[in-house]
Amino acid sequence: MITKVKMAALAAATTIAGLAPGISYAEDVNVAFFLQWPTPNLIAKETGAYADSMGVDVNWTDFTTGTAMTEAMLAGDIDISYSQGLAPFVTAIQQGAPLKMVGIAVVYEANDCFVRNELGIDGSNASELEGKTVAVPLNTMADYAFRKYMDHYGVDIDTMTVVDQAPPDGAKSLADGAVDMACVFGGVDTASAAEVGTAIMTSEQKREANIGSFDVITVTEKFATENAELVQAFMDATAEANEAWTGSDEQIQMVADASGMNFDDTKTTLAGFVIPTVEDQKNNFFNENGDAAAAAASLGLVFSESDTDVASTIDSSFLQ
Repeated sequence: MITKVKMAALAAATTIAGLAPGISYAEDVNVAFFLQWPTPNLIAKETGAYADSMGVDVNWTDFTTGTAMTEAMLAGDIDISYSQGLAPFVTAIQQGAPLKMVGIAVVYEANDCFVRNELGIDGSNASELEGKTVAVPLNTMADYAFRKYMDHYGVDIDTMTVVDQAPPDGAKSLADGAVDMACVFGGVDTASAAEVGTAIMTSEQKREANIGSFDVITVTEKFATENAELVQAFMDATAEANEAWTGSDEQIQMVADASGMNFDDTKTTLAGFVIPTVEDQKNNFFNENGDAAAAAASLGLVFSESDTDVASTIDSSFLQ
């Protein structure tokens, strides 16, 4: 763990020896996260454990989509994105964005696409979605799930009108009847969409179709190169927060408050989360031919014909 004392020592050593690659120079760190996404690490955010571990001020900014996180990272406003969707990460690197995947934040059931109840459309007659209007936050994991669902049911997406809307707007459009289906994520927006619609696939059907999701921890290449110690300290603090998670009512309430949710919705959302340990990440996601590279490559085939080598953008060196 890097404390402020250690950071001061590093700074002194840098003054004496000159600027050395990998030494932390940042005075503060800007981190992106999602509201309505109650991950255990938010306890470390609320208690100041991240700042204590990293020895610098940590500024947290909430976003509604992973694509917005990417834009902020490219603009230099965000250094680390926590729980960025794999889909927006892959889309960004295919477009040449200098980003690195350094960890797995959470594994979860694929995001839901809700069809307005009065339409009476489900998996048995999903072809009736052709010609309909759907709200989808493009290039996100909800978009990935939407494409996978439609492919599974043989629905021609080209016949549909796809409206690019963030989950809060998509849920509202569904309630207002402006769209026939909305693909969303986040506890509050999912609950809102479920009040007026029905998911096109049940949890069991998703498992049978092998449609799932996971979010990643990403950094800009520049920040990782110039501030390797800070990235390591961030990952260490994350691991400690995950290991300390017991799912107690007190902990659930803390992450509920931090993510802008109520207790019951938070508990329901957490029930669908799997937080991989460091060993699990190394052995199953970042090993040779592991899930991280395989899933990223799969997303590349869904979103683009790019020849980008997604494996080269994965860096597991910060998993200690």
